[in-house]
Amino acid sequence: MIRTETVRNILSWYEGETPGLKANLSRLLMHGRLAGTGRLVILPVDQGFEHGPARSFAPNPAAYDPHYLYQLAIEAGVSGYAAPLGLLEQGADTFAGEVPLILKVNSGNSLAASANDQALTGTVDDAMRLGCVGVGFTIYPGSDMAYDMIEELRQISHEAKSRGLLSVVWSYPRGGKITKGSGETSLDIIAYAAHIAALMGATIIKVKLPSDGIDLDAAKSSYEKYDVPHATIAERVRHIMQASFNGKRVVVFSGGEAKTREDLLDEVRGIREGGGNGSIIGRNSFQRSKDEALKLLGEIMDIYA
Repeated sequence: MIRTETVRNILSWYEGETPGLKANLSRLLMHGRLAGTGRLVILPVDQGFEHGPARSFAPNPAAYDPHYLYQLAIEAGVSGYAAPLGLLEQGADTFAGEVPLILKVNSGNSLAASANDQALTGTVDDAMRLGCVGVGFTIYPGSDMAYDMIEELRQISHEAKSRGLLSVVWSYPRGGKITKGSGETSLDIIAYAAHIAALMGATIIKVKLPSDGIDLDAAKSSYEKYDVPHATIAERVRHIMQASFNGKRVVVFSGGEAKTREDLLDEVRGIREGGGNGSIIGRNSFQRSKDEALKLLGEIMDIYA
């Protein structure tokens, strides 16, 4: 397929990057039902690490099988599939080349006493061996481990980019001065998290959808003085895009916990209207039956298209 002008324009934002990285970004943006539109829907399956097997897959036991997850991504026509090492290995041969892969190279687990750190669980060499377009990495801005995670990201990102791989940064703020719970998705905190990821050189930024609230006292006066609009999902997404180099970084928004079809589609409409690049939908897809998941993912991609 010939690269569209929309994709050519997006590639022009990434000054200083290698032709190899731009080729992989193009490969992602030119794949699946949203090919060439500048929008992305990615299937992420790292929840087994984060929440355990039953909490992740018991709602739809077929999803315990790694091949099922590949098949879901391929049949739905999503832009890419992101997962930890073991899941990608178990199917990498069978489905080689059928969907762009992103190796999630760090993960936490619910058995650990601290929820504010992650371990390295994959390498750039693993991503190259499996034919991935990029690596995914989580940071927790605000946590006690934030600076260590940022330094790890710098090292991983440098190694990945030097070999033509994208860096996809899960920027999930928590801890520190952030109010636990509501503050973690407030507008100012999500904008800050997206901006940190952009400053770290992220090719693609993944954040949670921001709620209508300002958490940091130091930020409230700026939002009030300059009257930053934030009443609707679209207005809040538009501000996140501003924080991401004025829209010159690809930003996708997490689907979050399982929710109704109507709520999810309303969020997707808001992301589209606010200029976001798309969604990364995990539990809301693989926890449904395949037929339901394919229908839902199709509806989501129709909205973005």
